[in-house]
Amino acid sequence: MQGSSAVPSGYRLPAEWSTHQATWFSWPHNPDTWTDYLPAVERILAEAVAALAKGEVVRINVRDSGHGYHVQKLLAGKVPPDKVLLHQFPTNDAWCRDHGAIFVTRAAEPGAEPGAEPGAEPGSAPGSGQLSTLKALDFQYNAWGGKYPPYDLDNGIPQRMATALGVPCQEVPMVLEGGSIEVNGQGLLLTTEQCLLNPNRNPGLTREQIESQLKSLLGITQIVWLGDGIVGDDTDGHIDDLTRFVAEDLVVTAVEQDPADENYQPLLENRERLAGVRLPDGRPLRVMELPMPAPLYRGSNRLPASYANFYVGNRVVLLPTFNCPADEEAAAILARCFPGRRIVSLDCRDVVVGLGTFHCLTQQVPVAPE
Repeated sequence: MQGSSAVPSGYRLPAEWSTHQATWFSWPHNPDTWTDYLPAVERILAEAVAALAKGEVVRINVRDSGHGYHVQKLLAGKVPPDKVLLHQFPTNDAWCRDHGAIFVTRAAEPGAEPGAEPGAEPGSAPGSGQLSTLKALDFQYNAWGGKYPPYDLDNGIPQRMATALGVPCQEVPMVLEGGSIEVNGQGLLLTTEQCLLNPNRNPGLTREQIESQLKSLLGITQIVWLGDGIVGDDTDGHIDDLTRFVAEDLVVTAVEQDPADENYQPLLENRERLAGVRLPDGRPLRVMELPMPAPLYRGSNRLPASYANFYVGNRVVLLPTFNCPADEEAAAILARCFPGRRIVSLDCRDVVVGLGTFHCLTQQVPVAPE
């Protein structure tokens, strides 16, 4: 692992609203995660896939041929067959945001041979004509600090995704989940201290070493650290339940209006940390508040319901809703933020039983620059 002197890779992580060539899912199947809610969860995800497929290809990891046939039946009549690609890549669970590859891009070098990968890592995938402009990063995955073993299948997914696309894959000896970082595509990254500095992730790395790796691998020049996440979030405070970029200079951030609510103080402190932040070019970061839904519980356990867990597709924004008055307000806010996209609000009361919703379940593959 490199220290504070990590060299910039020349790649960058694009913003989520940049054009995708695909969105990737790992289809849910784990009974320990979903129990009796699994059929309802699958119906909601089929609607999400149908919405996304109007603007991009959807790739789905399935356990085996039987599971693939099951998913095909769920999608039949909803999604054109040429818009869905199934991959028999077995997983332990469904959280593709966290166990999937993180795809970074770089500008094509003048005169580069098709498929040439400058400084390619040993074992890189064979050339496909895009290898110099799109790369998969394979961070280590330990199921959020070893909470849910086994996770060996999930940890192997990035390499398999890269092979399916025919792009190189760089293994990174550092634990990182996609839901723990948020970028504007222009050098600014948001994350939380609760997650990235948690000793159950990278106990041998300092804050400075973690920052150095993120800057080098993701094309980052500035990192803003927020504090704690929302109650019920078993990921130790992922940013994708808290604060999300909706434009290069604009974030929406979750706020709780009830001072008696457990989320009130940590969300207020995060809101205060965002105040006064400036972009790498000196412009102020604009902040728009996003409401929190009414508390949801499974038994005595509070669920991590958050409108901030939306996912931005090419033509739509998938918004998790929770059958409460704030649903409409959240949809209206995102409609103002994404005027060129349709807001697809889907009831995720059953989905969030698994402790995540649309952003946690997806991973975008950006279009490779030409």
